[in-house]
Amino acid sequence: MSQLKMNTLSALATWFPVVWIFMVGACVGSLVNVLVYRLPKGLPVIVPSSRCPKCNTKLTFKENIPILGWLILRGKCKFCKQPISPEYPIVETFVAVLFAAIYILWYVAIPHQTWLGVEWGYIKPEWARNGIAQTWPAFTVLIILLGSLVAMTIVDLKTYTIPLVLTWVPVGVAVIFHPINAFTFRGDELRHTAHTLGNWIIAIPNPGDWWWVGASFGAVIGLVVANVLMATGLIGRSFSDYEEWEQKALAELEAQKAETGEGEASPEANTPGMWVQYPHARREMVRELAFLAPVAALGWGGAVLAQNLGGATDIPLWLRILTGIVLGYLVGGAVIWGVRIFGSLAFGKEAMGLGDVHVLAAVGACLGWPDAILTFFAAVLVGLVIALVGGVFRLKVARMMAFGPALAIGAVVVLLGKPWIEMGLGMLMNRSGPLNLP
Repeated sequence: MSQLKMNTLSALATWFPVVWIFMVGACVGSLVNVLVYRLPKGLPVIVPSSRCPKCNTKLTFKENIPILGWLILRGKCKFCKQPISPEYPIVETFVAVLFAAIYILWYVAIPHQTWLGVEWGYIKPEWARNGIAQTWPAFTVLIILLGSLVAMTIVDLKTYTIPLVLTWVPVGVAVIFHPINAFTFRGDELRHTAHTLGNWIIAIPNPGDWWWVGASFGAVIGLVVANVLMATGLIGRSFSDYEEWEQKALAELEAQKAETGEGEASPEANTPGMWVQYPHARREMVRELAFLAPVAALGWGGAVLAQNLGGATDIPLWLRILTGIVLGYLVGGAVIWGVRIFGSLAFGKEAMGLGDVHVLAAVGACLGWPDAILTFFAAVLVGLVIALVGGVFRLKVARMMAFGPALAIGAVVVLLGKPWIEMGLGMLMNRSGPLNLP
């Protein structure tokens, strides 16, 4: 076989998966558009099939082709000739490029080779060096999380709400796919270090740390108990009277405006301008502390019980991975929930939304608890930058942006910038090298 043919086959073997991932990303982007349109309206996702939002005509396969469909139609509906928002191909292209870029960085870029002065191969996590054949479950979790974060961001920017199903899906995928990696690795270094030290794709407990297994699953049982108590009315649901208060407050503002004929426009429903005016935030935090009491109690009880029963026996790798997922979910949610509770108690206004709790919990379940904590601090910096830019350029939307998009951007920052974050943490801690996080 000639050298040219060998080079051609090698290039095809390298770049065909990239093209495939790009197409998958475009399809996921198309699904994101459906979710962004339907979930806030309470519409089912699968049925009815896609239709023109202007004339309600059912779209054919040709119009539904991601990216190309909009270009073929030249941005107008084939049937009513009304313009189609460019948001659709933009979202599809963005998700496709995001998926392909992550794949290239993780599995194509070669360490020590530079482009534009950057060693792109250095960005990939250590586990990705085992190749896509052994790490496809973790990569699947990653792209599902990224797709969900894109959908959450767009919905949050438009409605200041986060459909919880967008946070549940990546958690479910993590619970299914992360443990699969315990069986796809074939006796390599990663499996060996996981057996001896606990280093894995995500942070997991060491082989004998039954305390963390009991604490994690005990807390999950506590969440189930708390939800049952809330469903039966034994624990009050927080902010249950908010909608009634909001309608009354808006009516009073409109009445005042009608009497005086002056003043700024009244805040619309479902905006931060109304949320921060709710006067009973401290009372509602007491209800949320009551909700979390069974979680803390059963988490502690489960930890003590598991430690006593487990003894010196080693924990199976698949169970340690499940524990890492649950621990990431709990730590991620606890970080935001803690800020929400203590911030609301301190200032008397709702500090953060419960949707943000679910977002960081999902990030923790997919990426592990260290990345969830890093994501929170990265999101704070992102939020500050956006607020400053909004203040300088007088962009009201930027100044009022919900925290969910900042969390999504923070997760991507951690995902791509973790080597530099570890290096910075190592310098802060006076270490000779970077801090090696899972």
